Amino acid sequence: MPENMKQAVVYQIYPKSFSSHRQQATGDLLGVVDRLDYLAWLGVDYLWLTPFYCSPQKDNGYDVSDYYRIDPAYGSMADFELLLAEARQRGIGIMLDIVVNHTSTEHAWFRQALKGRDNFYRDFYIWRDQPNNWQSKFGGSAWAFEPESGQYYLHLFDQTQADLNWENPQLRQAVFEMMRFWADKGVAGFRLDVINLISKDPAFSEDDSDGRHFYTDGPRVHEYLQQMHREVFAGRELLTVGEMSSTSLAHCIDYSHPERRELSMTFNFHHLKVDYPQGQKWQLGRFDFVGLKRILSDWQQGMHAGGGWNALFWCNHDQPRVVSRFGDEGQYRQVSAKMLATALHGLQGTPYLYQGEEIAMANPAFQHIEELRDVESLNAYQQLLASGLDRAQAMAVIRQKSRDNSRTPMQWDNSRFAGFSQTQPWLRLADDAGHINVAAALADPDSVLHHYRRLIALRKQYPVLADGDYRCLTPEHPSLWVYTRRSAAEMLLVISHFGAEAQSYRLPEGVIPEGWQAELLLSNYPAPPAGWQWQLRPWHSLLYRFYPVTPP
Repeated sequence: MPENMKQAVVYQIYPKSFSSHRQQATGDLLGVVDRLDYLAWLGVDYLWLTPFYCSPQKDNGYDVSDYYRIDPAYGSMADFELLLAEARQRGIGIMLDIVVNHTSTEHAWFRQALKGRDNFYRDFYIWRDQPNNWQSKFGGSAWAFEPESGQYYLHLFDQTQADLNWENPQLRQAVFEMMRFWADKGVAGFRLDVINLISKDPAFSEDDSDGRHFYTDGPRVHEYLQQMHREVFAGRELLTVGEMSSTSLAHCIDYSHPERRELSMTFNFHHLKVDYPQGQKWQLGRFDFVGLKRILSDWQQGMHAGGGWNALFWCNHDQPRVVSRFGDEGQYRQVSAKMLATALHGLQGTPYLYQGEEIAMANPAFQHIEELRDVESLNAYQQLLASGLDRAQAMAVIRQKSRDNSRTPMQWDNSRFAGFSQTQPWLRLADDAGHINVAAALADPDSVLHHYRRLIALRKQYPVLADGDYRCLTPEHPSLWVYTRRSAAEMLLVISHFGAEAQSYRLPEGVIPEGWQAELLLSNYPAPPAGWQWQLRPWHSLLYRFYPVTPP
């Protein structure tokens, strides 16, 4: 893994919605090249690009039809090689999204598999004569019938995304060969999509659940990742992060512990389910703040003690915008976005920043289902109607939970299409693009953007952000999250107020080591008076550093 991993910050790009060099409805790779100076100014170390391979776009590129070719909508291999070179000149590495739990049913492997049960590629996928009761994560059965052979194939996601059979050693070698192809081109890392789902219970057991515990963190997944490490990662300075669906802390320690030689770090999503009433995503719900703190605290302490490493994030292409979800998208948008940024970036792990998060982009308040493109949301809308909700009720749920909330075009300036393109984008712009955009944020030294830039710089300046242990001081408080990060040489104090009501807080005795000196590193309001009792304003955030006074 890279030496800078613990000080690095990753910026996630959804190329379809980032910037269009060719002034078309969708973004492209040269659009990313056009924005590299901005990203270098921000201070990020890596760019993770979601898939731009050839794809029928049933799931916006996560249905890959050719791993070796770039979809013409995004450009050419020459464009990608230019992006690699230009990013490298600015000290930025490019991370690719690797989708190898499944392929598109338009992939050549699957088309060959359809030619007969004895075809070499048939065993690249998972077939059964009869389906079991496993459910797709996009709704309905996880099995689709193929009439020519009279068998069913497994698809844990959309019906056009057929799951690969990792039990087949030839399949594994084909995947590793593909990854080496991109590594040899000079990419700096890989993000591995739903990688903990690749090993299925070979008995295909079932019970009264949706089946996920039979394939989540499956029986051979660690073996497969260790083989991937030996055959792809070893000898290369690659940053690797696994997206772990419904995983456990114990497994993530194993996935990311350096001595196990699997991955650099892991994403988990438990903290982003605190607004799922009774565990149900497609229901309206307020988030459980105490639960949020508890989950993040458990993972901070558990990964630190176990020797694993966290990937830290609020947002990505599959999640609603965090300022709408856990902050205030109205009057206090700026201060709540800064507070959320500080709360996350003070933790141990590698922060991931999703495009637009740095300017506090909010959910776009979709009004009509026709405005959406996401297959999961469209399926959920129909299921909500079938459950008895009327159109307005169903749309209220979609408006809050849809993945398209994060996929509206990046807002660069106040021109007609926000500087994204000179053409009507594939997904409508948010209504606030005229005043919430990069150009406006760059011009305002007190903007959310400048706040993020300072946080990114602090991570490189103070080792305690990488190495310090974690202690939560307010585990049950209904609106305050106060925690410390401490090493032998220094300590951080992070105070975050999740709410609009004024709140007082006094630091308990003994938290500050005797004789240590304090400095305020960052606040989203003018600096408070000296002392260790605060009258906190709405969505207030404070970041202090403590260090021993050097004897004269």
